[in-house]
Amino acid sequence: MPSILRCEEVIDLHTHSDVSDGSDPPARLPELAAAAGCRAIALTDHDRLDGILAARASAARAGVELVAGCELSCAWERGTMHLLAYYVEPGEGPLAVELMKLQADRAERNTALVASLCSLGLPISEEAVAQEAGDMGAGRPHVAAVLVKAGVVSSIQEAFDRYLGKGGSAYVSKARLSPGRAIGLVLASGGLPVLAHPLTLRLEPAEIRSAVGELVDMGLVGLEAYYGRYAPSQRAQLARMADELGIVATGGSDYHGTYKPDLSVGTGTGDLEVPDGALAALTARRGSAAGGRAAGGRAAGGRAAGGWGAGGRVR
Repeated sequence: MPSILRCEEVIDLHTHSDVSDGSDPPARLPELAAAAGCRAIALTDHDRLDGILAARASAARAGVELVAGCELSCAWERGTMHLLAYYVEPGEGPLAVELMKLQADRAERNTALVASLCSLGLPISEEAVAQEAGDMGAGRPHVAAVLVKAGVVSSIQEAFDRYLGKGGSAYVSKARLSPGRAIGLVLASGGLPVLAHPLTLRLEPAEIRSAVGELVDMGLVGLEAYYGRYAPSQRAQLARMADELGIVATGGSDYHGTYKPDLSVGTGTGDLEVPDGALAALTARRGSAAGGRAAGGRAAGGRAAGGWGAGGRVR
């Protein structure tokens, strides 16, 4: 991969460790961020904050700022909606209580998913998935990895396309928060809610703007314009939208290690540069967001699919 010339300090506000569905331990991510020239990194594991303390200690050693966070799945009629929660800490606030419920549901979904795959005659077991995942945070990428090792599919993406993703022959849904409730829980816990990879909503540009506007009314403070897999034109469109709506254009790689091998910390697929000013803008919102809405706001509805090029798919 060619080196990238950077005109200012950069950050990465979307990464995953082996606490959820990444392949690297939390302490490794700040090291990778420092090696990539990042000033700051956010750890945003799915439904978990367990890796924050180890990542923070590593970040201090590496001279990198660590933003504590997690990623939540929200109910959405078409495509998928994920919310990044920044500045939330382990064991604090109403979000932490909800995370425990989501983790229990994820474990039940894993059991149902393995049963669904077994009903198709595929060679998989809960024990194999647990071994792949390690101590905690088993999820669909670990199931996919087991299928790859068994020779059922050639890649993790193929496993999602054929079996595990929406529309796949073994797909099992999981508990998801309404957008309003997710935003409210983050705000009530002293955090900042940001919409992750907005193109996975599968909307036309005008429809995305309308949907994001509804989320802003609920307390959303930013959207992930600078996403690891987006084209420069898509990032520019989303950054303009954020500016027009008066929210922060953030960004990150969505690094998962070997489970998303095309993405690297700090650089995404190679051309990602999330400006350091995004973190400064988020930090400036912390005081005003503290008076945000209580949990349980209205949920945004789904729209028809379409538009924005090929950057809409994410797992």
